[in-house]
Amino acid sequence: MIDDSRAATDTPGVTEPRAAAPALLNRERSLLQFNRRVLAQARRADVPLLERLRYVTIVSSNLDEFFEVRVADMIEAARLPGSAARQDLVMVADAAHELIDEQYRVFNDELMPALRNEGILVLNHAERDEPQRRWVARFFEQQVRPLLVPVSLDPSHPFPLVANKSLNFIVRLGGRDAFGRENAVAIVKVPRVLPRVIRLPAEVCGGQQGFVLLTSVIRAHLEELFPGRTVESFSQFRVTRDSDLEVHEDDVTNLRQALRTGLTTRHFGQAIRIEVVNTCPPELSALLLEQFGLPENALYRVNGPVNLVRLNQLIDQADADHLRFPPFEPAWPSRRLPRTRSFFERLREGDVLLHHPFESFEPVVQFLREAVGDPDVLAIKQTIYRTGTQSVLMDLLLEAARRGKEVMAVVELKARFDEEANINWAERLEAVGAQVVYGVVGLKTHAKLLLVTRRETAHEGDARRSTQWRLRRYAHLSTGNYNPKTARLYTDMGYLTADPGITADADALFQQIASQARVKPPRHLVTAPFLLHRRMLQHIGQVAEAARQGAPARIVVKVNALTDPGLIEALIAAGQAGAKIDLVVRGACMLPPGIRGHTDRIRVRSVIGRFLEHSRVLYFRWGRGDEDEALYLSSADWMSRNMFRRIEIAWPVRDPALRQRVIDEGLVPYLHDELDAWVLDGEGRYRRVAEHGISAQQALMQRYPEGS
Repeated sequence: MIDDSRAATDTPGVTEPRAAAPALLNRERSLLQFNRRVLAQARRADVPLLERLRYVTIVSSNLDEFFEVRVADMIEAARLPGSAARQDLVMVADAAHELIDEQYRVFNDELMPALRNEGILVLNHAERDEPQRRWVARFFEQQVRPLLVPVSLDPSHPFPLVANKSLNFIVRLGGRDAFGRENAVAIVKVPRVLPRVIRLPAEVCGGQQGFVLLTSVIRAHLEELFPGRTVESFSQFRVTRDSDLEVHEDDVTNLRQALRTGLTTRHFGQAIRIEVVNTCPPELSALLLEQFGLPENALYRVNGPVNLVRLNQLIDQADADHLRFPPFEPAWPSRRLPRTRSFFERLREGDVLLHHPFESFEPVVQFLREAVGDPDVLAIKQTIYRTGTQSVLMDLLLEAARRGKEVMAVVELKARFDEEANINWAERLEAVGAQVVYGVVGLKTHAKLLLVTRRETAHEGDARRSTQWRLRRYAHLSTGNYNPKTARLYTDMGYLTADPGITADADALFQQIASQARVKPPRHLVTAPFLLHRRMLQHIGQVAEAARQGAPARIVVKVNALTDPGLIEALIAAGQAGAKIDLVVRGACMLPPGIRGHTDRIRVRSVIGRFLEHSRVLYFRWGRGDEDEALYLSSADWMSRNMFRRIEIAWPVRDPALRQRVIDEGLVPYLHDELDAWVLDGEGRYRRVAEHGISAQQALMQRYPEGS
C-alpha cells in the first residue's frame, strides 16, 4: 500500500454535478514544454557546469527528432481538407521559436561566460591571438580544406542535394569567376567526418583549455576557397528533414529489404526546418526558403552554432571532472543475487527485481551468459528493440546459435533511428542459424522480454532422487531496452522470474508473434494490442466505483507520456467520482489537472533529473482488502500507439516484498520529490516545486551505494 503521509494535502472532493470533461492539452506543445523543463536544468546552480551544457545539447537533440517526426506528421495532416493542423502548426512554430531563442540565451549569456571563468574557452576568430590563428590556419590547410568542395550555383551547377542535419555554408560572392561570370552564390558542404569541436594545443593556450568550432575555422578561411573573389556575406545553415521511414508493410514482400532501401533516401526527405545564424542576410535566407519550399516561420535564426548537439564533443574533451556529475557505479544486488550462485538455482527460490541504473544491468547480461554456456539450456527467445550497434547481449545470442541452441529473436526493424543497426543484427543472427522474425504486420514489437527454456530433472541438483526430465522456463521482463549503455542513463525496472504462469504466457506470446496464430488469452501477462487498454480501463473503473461507495480509491501511474483520450477520460471520471489520482508523467501529458469540478483530485508532476525517467509503474487500489489492489510494471506508455499499434506487455508484481519495494522505490520517492519535480496546472503550464529539498534520484543513489 502507498503511504501518502508526506504527500500534499488533497483538494476538496467534488460537490458540483459532473460536467463535461475539459479540453485536452495539445500533444506537440506539451512536448515542447518538456524540453523547456530540460532546458531549465541548464540554469540550475546545483548542477555541474558541463552537465548544464549537456542539457542544452539534449534539448537540441530532442528538437531535431521533434521536427523530423512530429512536425513532419503535422505538415502531412495539414494537407488534408478542413484540417485544424494548419493552426496547430503556427502555434507550434511560435512556441518552438521561443524555446530555441531561450536555449541560445542560456548558452551565450550563462554557460559560455561560466566556462570562461573556469578556464575553458571557445574562441572565435576575433578572440584568437596570433599563435592560435597560425595553428588554426595550419589545421585548416592540412585537415579541412582538402575535404571541402565549394559549388558555385549556375544552370550547370544547381543547388546541391543537402542531407538531413548536415552542416553547410551559403556564401554571396563579389567579383567574377575564372570564366568571367558573376555567379554570386556558392554552397560549401562540410563533411561529417570532420570534428565539430577542435581542442587547441596547450602551448598556444597559456595554461587554459582552448577550443575552436569547425564553423569558426571554415568561416575564418572562406575566401581561400574562392581565390580572386570576395566574400560579401555568408551563413551557416542546416536543414532538418522528414526522417520517418514510410513503408507500407501490406505492399512489400520483404520488409527488411524495403527498409534498407528506405534508409538510403531517409537523409533526403521533405525539408521541415532551416537553421541559419542570426546574421544571415535576408536575401540568402529567402533563397534558402525558396529552394526548400518552406514558409517564413520554418526559418530559425540562432545566435551561435546551428547545431548545439555537437557541443557534446567539448564536454567529452574538457579536462574538468569537477564540472561533471560525480561518477556513479551501479550496485550489484549481491544479497539477492550472490555472484557465486547459479541464476537458475536462485530463481527457483523466488523472483528478483532490478532497479536500473541504481542497480547494475550486468545481472541481465550474466543471466544470458549463463544460459548460453549451460548445456541444459535448449532454447533462448528475445525481443530486440533498441540494443545499439555494439551489444554484448547480441553477441551472446550469436554464440548461443553457434552452440546449437534454439535461438529465436524478434527484431523490431521499425524502431525509429535504430533500423539500420537492427537490420544488421538480424542478418548476423540469421547467418548463424537463429530464427529471426520481424513481429506482426502493422504492429511494432515494443515488449521487452527474454525467455530461457532449460532441461532439468524433477529434483534439480539431486540426480539420485529422479532421472526424469522436464522443461522449466526462466524469464526476464523489463520496462526498458536491452541496451547496457542506456541502462546506466535511464531509470527502468527489470524482473527475473521462474514463475510458471508468467513464463508460460511469455512463451505463448513468442509463439503468437512467430506464427500469428490464435492462442489462449494469457492468464498473467497483459498484452497490447489485445487486452492492455481494456485492463487499464477496467482498473480505473474499479477505483471509480470504490470512490462512489466511500471505499479507499487510489491511482498512481508513472509513465513517459499520457496522450490516449480513452484513458484520460476514464481518469477524469474516476477523479470526479472522488478517487485520488497522482500521475508522474515525464514527457507529454494531455490531461489538464486541478480544474475545479473536473480534475481537482488529479495531480500531475514531471521529474527531470540526472537520469532519464523511463520506468512504467501502474498502481490501483479499489478497497481495503489485499485483493483490492493491483500493481503492474509495463513496457507501454499510455499513448494510443502503445495500446493499439504495438505489441506491449504489463505484468503484475504479486510477491508482497517486491510489491512494496516497487512502491517504495518506483512511486513514493517521485510523489515527494521537490528538487527535480515540476507540477502541471490546468492551463498546461509547469512550475518547479522547489529549488531545495528531496530528489528521488539522489535518494535512490544513496539507497544503493556506489558499486555495492
